[in-house]
Amino acid sequence: MDDAPVGTPGLTPDGPDDAVGTAVEVDADEVEVELRPQRRLRIWQLAPIVGLAAVGSLMFAFPLAFGSGDGGAVVAMLGLLISSCAAGWGVMAARKVGHTWPGLPARGSGERPDWRVLALYVATIGALVALAVWRVARLR
Repeated sequence: MDDAPVGTPGLTPDGPDDAVGTAVEVDADEVEVELRPQRRLRIWQLAPIVGLAAVGSLMFAFPLAFGSGDGGAVVAMLGLLISSCAAGWGVMAARKVGHTWPGLPARGSGERPDWRVLALYVATIGALVALAVWRVARLR
C-alpha cells in the first residue's frame, strides 16, 4: 500500500509523514522575507489629518493674535475643537498601525502601563486645555 518511491523516507501518499524527519534543511543562500507589507501610515491617511490640524490651528490662532471682533471667541473655540479632533484622529490612525505613546507598553504585550507616565500625560493635556480655554475666555 506504500507507493512512496525508494529512498524517500517519511513520504506517504497523502504527503510527508510528520512523525519521521521533522528537521528542516536551510540553504545558506535563501533569505526569509515577510510577505505582508509593513504596517505604516500612508499619505492618504495623513493628508486629511494634517489638513484639519492646520485649518484648526489657524482658526484658533488668528482671532487670538488679531482680535477680530465679537465673533473671535467663537471662531477660536471652533478652531480648538477642529484641532482636537485632528489630534484624536491622528492618535487613532497611529494606534491602528501599531504605534504607541512613548513610555507606554506595546499593544498586546500584556504589560501594564506605568501610572506615573499616565499621570504625566493627563496633567499635560489638562494644562494645555485649561490654558487654551482661559486664553479664549479672555477675548471677551
